[in-house]
Amino acid sequence: MRKRQPLPTLWMMSDERMGDAFLLALARLPKGAGLVFRHYATPSRERRALFEAARRICKSRRIMLVLADTPLTAVAWRAEGVHGRSPARVSRPLVRTAPIHGLRERRVAIGARADLLFISPAHATRSHPGARVLGERGLIRLSLGADTPVIALGGMTPENFKPLKSKGIYGFAAIDSWLERPA
Repeated sequence: MRKRQPLPTLWMMSDERMGDAFLLALARLPKGAGLVFRHYATPSRERRALFEAARRICKSRRIMLVLADTPLTAVAWRAEGVHGRSPARVSRPLVRTAPIHGLRERRVAIGARADLLFISPAHATRSHPGARVLGERGLIRLSLGADTPVIALGGMTPENFKPLKSKGIYGFAAIDSWLERPA
């Protein structure tokens, strides 16, 4: 984990649903925020080109760029971090973020020394229609006892993050929230 600056509390998760609005929304993110670049279904060449366009924006706005892929790919693509479950170590330090949907995944992520835990789905979300929602209680339960900062994900907005902040949740990530409103 980077020791020179704190990890972002505000994050954007990217995916194909964002379409052409992705780079516009990224350019509106507050300076010092973070981006988890996913775009899993985008063909390789186009995914890499879109990542490079995002990297330029992130660099100019001091947005932390984390790639949802393998640690080796994150190093090769010059991302600041990697999002996923791989415990593999690489040639340079990466910020490590992990998706958490239950206690087992939480244990694995903490054991792999993740720097941030992205716990979801906190609320109903278009990304996973019909998925069982954790709600505030479930989110807090999964975060209890973790010395690792927790990012709430799933149907998050600045408004529904407010009560979570006072309960020790470090920050939030969103997709639609960043598309629907200016930062």
